[in-house]
Amino acid sequence: MTEAQDALPPLFCFGYGFSAQAAARLWQSQGGRVIGTTRDASKLKAMRAENIEALLFDTVPADSLLTAGAILSSVAPLDDGSDPVLARYGSVLAASAARWIGYLSTTGVYGEAEGGWIDETAPRAPTTDRGRRRVQAEDSWLALHHDHGLPVHLFRLSGIYGPGRSALQTVLSGRAQRIDKPGQVFNRIHVEDIATTLWASWEKPNPGSAYNLADDEPAPPQDVIAFACDLAGVPLPPLVPFEAAQLSPMARSFYAENKRLKNAKIKAELGVSLRFPTYREGLTAEWQTRAES
Repeated sequence: MTEAQDALPPLFCFGYGFSAQAAARLWQSQGGRVIGTTRDASKLKAMRAENIEALLFDTVPADSLLTAGAILSSVAPLDDGSDPVLARYGSVLAASAARWIGYLSTTGVYGEAEGGWIDETAPRAPTTDRGRRRVQAEDSWLALHHDHGLPVHLFRLSGIYGPGRSALQTVLSGRAQRIDKPGQVFNRIHVEDIATTLWASWEKPNPGSAYNLADDEPAPPQDVIAFACDLAGVPLPPLVPFEAAQLSPMARSFYAENKRLKNAKIKAELGVSLRFPTYREGLTAEWQTRAES
């Protein structure tokens, strides 16, 4: 066990969604307590059943933040770009003695790259409102580092997937579309690799840093659907031109940007070895788990 594990402090999670849950499970597996927030009172019981010290977002005691050694926020900014966590608890966080703070952002802060490769040194040039809001939120979190010396780290996530939330569910539900937009690629990141990277950052903090969380192979979305169909033994849906595809406004906005994310920094600086370096490993592992259950 490392020195960090010997004295593992509580992890405080603002927001308890898919990524935070994976981080919490890993933290608990190392013997740490986890405190998590939700705005939905109906979720408190389920969180507590997972041994999470569950709190409503608007009723967090200051002591819970001041005594947390690690703080993770996965709460999205509001429509005006302001961060709800900092709006409500910024003054308390400014006095925090946390040894590590992580903010989950998105690779949308980079904007359009016409399929080019992007690393963390690339300028942030968002081309969507969602990306612009994330830039504003990142800057607000970094202000805690610059103004108060707090150990803030930014994690820019590509398309998140994992058990129960992947192309397999889309295929098995009969809702899959193979959308054809020539040249379009996306990176993905498995939720377990998110948790592993956050833990690696906790063990090797570098306050003020930003990290791309992405797999090794940016791939066309129709290839991922085809692979999931093959695993599940489901017929391939026909290719649909992007212009004719039935997509929600948010889903359609993802296609507005085309880039390939470099992930060398998490490997070289944090020593991360992705368990799921491509969508193939991630979907295969999920399908095998389904077959065994």
